[in-house]
Amino acid sequence: MSTAVQSTGVPTGTWQVDTVHSSIGFAVRYTGTITFKGEFGDFDASLVDGRLEGAARVASVEVDDPNLAGHLQTPDFFDAEQNPELKFVSTEIARDGDRVTAHGELTLKGVTKPVELTGTFAGPITDGYGKQRIGLDLETIVNRHDFGISWNMDLPDGSPALADDVTVTANLALVQG
Repeated sequence: MSTAVQSTGVPTGTWQVDTVHSSIGFAVRYTGTITFKGEFGDFDASLVDGRLEGAARVASVEVDDPNLAGHLQTPDFFDAEQNPELKFVSTEIARDGDRVTAHGELTLKGVTKPVELTGTFAGPITDGYGKQRIGLDLETIVNRHDFGISWNMDLPDGSPALADDVTVTANLALVQG
């Protein structure tokens, strides 16, 4: 991974995630008709002097069906036993007003690829407890095959049940500390 960090318009110092007011998730088109979503309940993130880093524990994936949650742990998808975390480390963050772009590396199922996350930046503001807060809402679209996630099944018409593109989201409330 690259060690050089560039940031423009992003507050310096150390900012830690407030997990109660944050989420890490994904969304993928299923059967060509609906968007299937999931989240990770156990994650961390920090912004330290312009470098955004975060990780989510695969075993904490949350979906509405326990059987599907179990299947997502297998080598067909995240392979939690061999790859217990997914990670992101930024190499550059640029802010233009409330818009933000973070370039970095996403590691998923043991494969690391460069990605660009885009979204919004809010703050800093002082909360009701006197702490400084910022908010980052970020997303990127990745092709799951690039990360070795290729499971699928054919629908009766021969089309695949699961789309290739997956939207990865990070909605982060960060507190200076």
